[in-house]
Amino acid sequence: MSAASFRSAPEERLVNLVVALMATEQGLTKDTILSSVAGYREQLETGASKDALEKMFERDKENLRGLGVPIETIGNRTDPDDLREARYRVPTAEYALPEDISFSPAEVALLNIAGSVWGSESLSADARSGLRKIRALGIPVDEPIIGYAPRIRVRDASFPALQRAIEQCRVVTFTYLRPGEARPRERRIRPLALLEYEARWHVFGFDLNMDADRTFLLSRIVGDVTVTRATFPAQLRDGAGERALEGLHAVADRQRALLEVHPGTEAALRLARRAEEAPQGIVVPFVDLHVFADELASYGPEVRVVEPADLRAEVIRRLEATVALHGGAA
Repeated sequence: MSAASFRSAPEERLVNLVVALMATEQGLTKDTILSSVAGYREQLETGASKDALEKMFERDKENLRGLGVPIETIGNRTDPDDLREARYRVPTAEYALPEDISFSPAEVALLNIAGSVWGSESLSADARSGLRKIRALGIPVDEPIIGYAPRIRVRDASFPALQRAIEQCRVVTFTYLRPGEARPRERRIRPLALLEYEARWHVFGFDLNMDADRTFLLSRIVGDVTVTRATFPAQLRDGAGERALEGLHAVADRQRALLEVHPGTEAALRLARRAEEAPQGIVVPFVDLHVFADELASYGPEVRVVEPADLRAEVIRRLEATVALHGGAA
């Protein structure tokens, strides 16, 4: 059986990783994770290099942290910078509610509906198998762990085709609609990495038409992704995810918004995770002006853009369009 047939979807691997890291207070070493957790184990058994799997694990950690999962690193007490034998865990105490919090019957009903995304069916056979292997190594596993496996879904229809193209080192074509343009343009790229940034999926690759590296939002891909027969060397994928993240971080460092946010609101909760305090409010870095304007407009009166002016204008335009759509006066 080929190595490709063993590969699980990235979101399944992330779920299995969360389950494993929440299952023991002791924490798991990187070697244990790569050899025991479904999604890594199969690739290791079918010949994937340890270096490649370690890079995958590092990307997965960053993706989970970006989704709000608190992954803790337990290093050497005598030398905290020595991470060779570091253990990783998700402290379940992070999810405990204060004792003085109570809910009304209606609120409990809503929470029960929301809780339907968890349950015994969310813990797959692969995840159970991984936990058995971890337990067999003599590492204590807390039970029950059902309810700690969130469903992490990839919503963009283009994701599976791009993932397959990256694995097979094949060139893809797709049409891409940039903000402000009336018609989408066809792109032809060597896809090198898929990455989650600011809770949105991107594909990083070499644009053959532009003769340069480019990063594309999956949500802006229009129609189907075509996987062509043209191939490229597998070595081009090495370090691609890291380069893409560095590029996105660099853009975010250059683009920063000053916002005034009402305390205690959803906007304050979500934006505070990536914000810095400022005398007038908070400063939030962003990558894509239009995507960020969509997010800020969704908070309505909970947030006000102080600067930059172009971001403020885009948010106002979206709010005015919403008012007009519902028959109100701007």
